[in-house]
Amino acid sequence: MPWYVARTKSQHEIKTSEYLSRTGVEVFCPTIVEVRQWSDRKKKVTVPLFRSYIFVKVSESERSRVFDAPGVLGFLNWLNKPAIARDAEIEAIRSWLNNDKLSDLQVSDFKPGDQVKLKSGKMANQTAVIKEVGDKKLKLILEELGWILTASVHDVV
Repeated sequence: MPWYVARTKSQHEIKTSEYLSRTGVEVFCPTIVEVRQWSDRKKKVTVPLFRSYIFVKVSESERSRVFDAPGVLGFLNWLNKPAIARDAEIEAIRSWLNNDKLSDLQVSDFKPGDQVKLKSGKMANQTAVIKEVGDKKLKLILEELGWILTASVHDVV
């Protein structure tokens, strides 16, 4: 069964994925923890990595089940067909999120447009294009999915 990319209402990604999971649909909603600043405090908040998108693994005949979940708007299409994420891409996102070595990078000599290759961890030999360079983070473009990730990367070539 393929992984389909489902669009959700804004800020409904986590609730929708929890609902689908309870109904027996295999779902993946990658999340990260961000520190949010309010006027009186800072708080760690879990937010989806991809806003308004979740991944669902269902057969073609079961795709309509996804619409039973509150917050689902439809499926992402590519060339007039439902967009499908490969298992390798889902595993790459999972390993990126679980890899503790993806921190403490001193970013230097990187320019937007440079192509980098990760040389360690589960994402070894994956390539990405740098979109933006920050103090300790790179904003990377995963061309296969057409998405942008912000990551602290341990080792790039």
